[in-house]
Amino acid sequence: MNIADRSLALVDLALRRRFAFVSLEPLLNEAWENWCVMHSLSEDFIVLVRERITALNAEIAEDRSLGPQFRVGHSFVTPTQAVKNSHDWFRDIVLTEIEPLLGEYWFDEPDRARDATARLLAGF
Repeated sequence: MNIADRSLALVDLALRRRFAFVSLEPLLNEAWENWCVMHSLSEDFIVLVRERITALNAEIAEDRSLGPQFRVGHSFVTPTQAVKNSHDWFRDIVLTEIEPLLGEYWFDEPDRARDATARLLAGF
């Protein structure tokens, strides 16, 4: 269970009493980088994606209304097939997956969500 799913609090509590839990962290590590290279992303582009997602995650983790459990996971930026155009691939992910998520996170601060999206897409 994800502690961000507050609507499932009672179910989550019941599960927590019965099972062990393992925390999973967003990992933009060497294994992720190797996977991205195998799927046609350049090393320079991988560094750019890592820097931008890491900066976004730092902002999310420091937000008192969110915290580290709301960080964007590496699965968002892990290609499932060969990428033909890196910029288009990343832009599509940001606009269709990450931007809506940020809009939900900061529903009462739409400018903050827009600014975070703009930083992710700067130069694209």
